[in-house]
Amino acid sequence: MDLFNKKKHTIYSKKEIGQIQLLFPVILLVSVFSLFPLLRGIYLGFTDYRLGDPISFNGLDNYVQLFNDEYFWSSFKIGMIWTLVVTALQVCLGLGLALLLNNKIKFVAFYTVLILIPWATPPIIRGILWRQMYEPNAGAVNLLLNDFGLISTPINWLTNFEYVIPAVIVAGVWGEISKAAIFLLAGLQTISNDLYEASKIDGAGLWDQFWHITLPVLKPVLAAIISLTFMWNFNTFGIIWVLTQGGPGGMTRLPMLAAYEEGFRYGYIGYAAAIGNVMVIILSVILFMYIRVQLRERKES
Repeated sequence: MDLFNKKKHTIYSKKEIGQIQLLFPVILLVSVFSLFPLLRGIYLGFTDYRLGDPISFNGLDNYVQLFNDEYFWSSFKIGMIWTLVVTALQVCLGLGLALLLNNKIKFVAFYTVLILIPWATPPIIRGILWRQMYEPNAGAVNLLLNDFGLISTPINWLTNFEYVIPAVIVAGVWGEISKAAIFLLAGLQTISNDLYEASKIDGAGLWDQFWHITLPVLKPVLAAIISLTFMWNFNTFGIIWVLTQGGPGGMTRLPMLAAYEEGFRYGYIGYAAAIGNVMVIILSVILFMYIRVQLRERKES
């Protein structure tokens, strides 16, 4: 019997070795294209590396400078406002779209494909599209507002301090609503119609069904969408860079744009890496909190 167990254990170990061998190419690719750049970025954050100069270790100097840098904290504040507003609008509007698509309406497949088009469009292309729409003299936005009598003179949406933030928020929300809508639609389709039928018999209205059935079932999906969308929005770069390049006067200078400018416009690669490291820490804390909440809810259930 002992020999049989020993033989069985040996066979199981060989299977494990075979699985590791199969995973080795994937592990190698992840290490080369993900882990190595991350580790190098962490290392450069502790150096005073400038383009064209030798790399030298400077300890925590970059981080001391960073925490005393008014421009960084200004970009961080702008980034948080952008992230919170855009995330809230994307999730709320995405939920509304998901609820509409979940009803028995004609051509629902066509509408689903239609709302996916903005998400399928690369951020750079979205930025070019919205830049043309915001063009003061021939842009679609000013022409429509003028036709409806809402404005009398053209508005330069992307250089006006009063309008630039709402303008970039609208562009950012438009491109990502469909992502939230598709994930939430998948969650809605897991809810049994029997729950809604039973609630109707008990006299529940639409709002009661939404509040006591839809939201509780969608809670895990909503938590995941909000967390992931928050992280994606906080790392936004492409569309803002095309629209404003952080202007006017730094009003749309998100943290990713700040890191880009420090590294590639001014050549301070070490300082730019330090900004990136701080952003990784912030996003890691958010991800940790999300995972902790999910694990706690699983234990309670």
